Amino acid sequence: MATRSRQTFSINTDPNIVPFIDVLLVLLVIFMVTAPKPTTDLRVDLPRENPSAAPLIIATIVELRQTPAGFSIFLGGQQVGFAALAAQALSQAMIVNDIDDARRALSGAPVIVRADQDIAYANVVAVIEALQHARFRKVSVTAAPDGSDRASVIGLARA
Repeated sequence: MATRSRQTFSINTDPNIVPFIDVLLVLLVIFMVTAPKPTTDLRVDLPRENPSAAPLIIATIVELRQTPAGFSIFLGGQQVGFAALAAQALSQAMIVNDIDDARRALSGAPVIVRADQDIAYANVVAVIEALQHARFRKVSVTAAPDGSDRASVIGLARA
């Protein structure tokens, strides 16, 4: 007769954790659904409605016009010499904007340099540098297309 051999199996001591993980995932979903959504309270202090508008600061316009002798500088429609440009621009900015302090006028009043397109770039830069040397902080450059009065801002020379 044939003999049967018995195989002995070793006892598996590892716990079966698959059902345990399934229960944990179900509990996680339940807690996620039933938990209150977190809300963050932000305190925002909005400015109060103020009927008075901010004061309008009028720009000082410096024009460079082509003349047969070269170019001329005009400030407020009046011809100005290059040496007196910064002082006259400051005084006009203070008068037009009703500013008593020169430092406030230098830092807050914009100066726009408008040049004919025939003016050499070096001359425009010299005027801008003279205004910046006088400590004007807001100097910008504009150009008017031929035959129109509207000026388009090309760039900010110094912020």
